[in-house]
Amino acid sequence: MSLNALQMETIAGTPELVAPTPPAGTLVESEPDAVHACKILIIDDEEPNVRLLERVLSRAGFPNFVSTKDPREAATLFADFEPDLVLTDWLMPELDGRAVIGELRALMATDDYLPIVVLTADVTSATKMAALRAGATDFLTKPFDQVEVILRIQNLLHARLSHLIIERQNATLEESVRRRTLELERALTDLKSTQQQVIQSERLAALGTMAGGIAHDFNNTISIIMGFGEVLLHDARNGLTNAQATEPLTAILTAAEDAAKIVHRLREFYHPEENTSQQLPVDLNKLIEQAILLTQPRRQADATASGCLVTIGTDLGEIPRVAGDAAELREMLTNLIFNALDALPEGGAISVRTRDECDNVVLTISDTGTGMTEAVRQRCLEPFFTTKGERGTGLGLSMVFGIIQRHSGTIEIESALGQGTTFTFRLPAAGYENASPPTTLPPSNKALRVMVVDDQPILSQLVCEYLQDDLHLVETASSGSEALVKFRATDFDLVITDRLMSEMTGEELAVRIKQTKPQTPVILLTGYAADPVPGEKHPEAVDLVLEKPVSRSALRKALATVIH
Repeated sequence: MSLNALQMETIAGTPELVAPTPPAGTLVESEPDAVHACKILIIDDEEPNVRLLERVLSRAGFPNFVSTKDPREAATLFADFEPDLVLTDWLMPELDGRAVIGELRALMATDDYLPIVVLTADVTSATKMAALRAGATDFLTKPFDQVEVILRIQNLLHARLSHLIIERQNATLEESVRRRTLELERALTDLKSTQQQVIQSERLAALGTMAGGIAHDFNNTISIIMGFGEVLLHDARNGLTNAQATEPLTAILTAAEDAAKIVHRLREFYHPEENTSQQLPVDLNKLIEQAILLTQPRRQADATASGCLVTIGTDLGEIPRVAGDAAELREMLTNLIFNALDALPEGGAISVRTRDECDNVVLTISDTGTGMTEAVRQRCLEPFFTTKGERGTGLGLSMVFGIIQRHSGTIEIESALGQGTTFTFRLPAAGYENASPPTTLPPSNKALRVMVVDDQPILSQLVCEYLQDDLHLVETASSGSEALVKFRATDFDLVITDRLMSEMTGEELAVRIKQTKPQTPVILLTGYAADPVPGEKHPEAVDLVLEKPVSRSALRKALATVIH
């Protein structure tokens, strides 16, 4: 119960503690004032006892009291008057002290401290125990000792005020905690919002960095394709022979395969769990020769522009094959050669050596270029670290390091400013067995009737060329609706369809085909990173997903898979 808004400005040496406000016209400036302003309820069926208590309270400075001789009125008076202390007789007609205490306690909050003092002439242990069990706080023995009455009342009211002060403090603390919690929640919301903005900024920065890395690798492959394309075009004007065309065409195809690998790694960026890179026994010496050939246009262009010649010398020993991804290792070699060319602005020499060392193949690539300081040498493998300014992305050597790690190899770098750089790699040998590369899957012995669906004629033509070279009968359609008309008119053994077409998607076409002839296999061609990865779960109507760019061997393998 509250004290009717009674306030206390100082108590027990704690001036900031506040107790309830006294009635109007009563000024409380100290603890005694607050105690004497408390309200007291007197319940006793004997008139003399009531009057005696009233006089004692009045003389002691406790004017705020009410009394009743009918215990049945106790609950009503208690609710209306809201006392801070109750004095009740124990033996009364109608309702005894036990019943009165029970009613009053039922009106109080469970955590409220409101003292109830029992007035009794029965001081036996049984009576005291009964009163305490009922909820009494203390006893006053009849006849009353006035000094004892006042002292006990004062002590109990001090405890009452202390309880109210603590209760008020708790309420204030709870409100403070509530406000602080709201502030923290708002701060947390703001922090999350800021984090999202930072994450978005980091994602954009990462996307820009990734785009820079992709541009770096694609520029390498495109420069090879363009360079050898120009060579072929020039030689074609002067009568190009098969022998002359073989080498540049091989270089162009190799560069295109490497570009496809770059796209494949981009797909793995979206599907990191689908790392399908295969490591097979590969001839490192052959890859070195290919890398030197692939970098030839860049070397010739640099020599023409600057007049400075860069030579590449090789000392390729007899070595076992290494277990690796040919495209990745070739990409590593071309990046190392391009990096060496950047370090030779005045011309110079690059040397490439291989040797067998126990269970390892040792590859050494040296240049006579500008070299690196010790600080640069220690950081040159870090992603995005570059000394080339705007010309560099800082991804070339970090990509080389990543490839070596994926191949369980090691790398050592020796360099000094003005004295060139030497990279030494050690790769685990795969052994001399399995020296022959995997054989190309032969064409199917059975001629199939195949429909190729693609809204881009040039891509459709390429797939048709592959199929017709293997003696399959091919018909084309440029849209899903056209394909359905032809499919219903002719029996096809297989349908190959692009995924994204303007009128109808490949998946939708596959569903329509399966509704017409459920046994007809459907191969879906896809070229987007967000499309299903080959090997992942694909739409039910699709039998196999084939990734673009499509090679002859990949197409043969796909046909063998769905037909058999």
